[in-house]
Amino acid sequence: MVIIGLALVAVIIVADQITKSLALEHLFNKPPIEVLPFFNLVLVFNSGAAFGFLNDAGGWQNIFFIVVASAVGIGIIIALWRIGTHNPQMSISLSLILGGAMGNVIDRFRYGYVVDFVDIYYKHWHWPAFNIADAAIAIGAILLVIDSIGWKLFGRRD
Repeated sequence: MVIIGLALVAVIIVADQITKSLALEHLFNKPPIEVLPFFNLVLVFNSGAAFGFLNDAGGWQNIFFIVVASAVGIGIIIALWRIGTHNPQMSISLSLILGGAMGNVIDRFRYGYVVDFVDIYYKHWHWPAFNIADAAIAIGAILLVIDSIGWKLFGRRD
């Protein structure tokens, strides 16, 4: 399961970096592109955390987020190794979180900020822009909560 988990991490990182490169290439200095009546593509540079928290903190937050995400990443790799095949749902959850976190860490190393480009909205209310890595982290966190309350969507049903 560790190999499958790490393969999932790699797929998320590659998909995240490809889509961010495309966003930088096609959206830079351009207005939002409406895809659906509730979905735009728009280029946003996020130097903060989720929802732009600490966006204006002066730069220290970038190093802080790199260090924290790297430490958490090491912890997740150890957890994946220990879980093995005992809990596939938790392994997939952690792999999604790790892939997303590393996708955003790569941005912080490359650019000093995270590239976001997905804009979901309703009328004049916009969810904060996000990317593939953010979506993977969110899905992984939701699956962890589901696992913690004992619901098994897939894997063993002990």
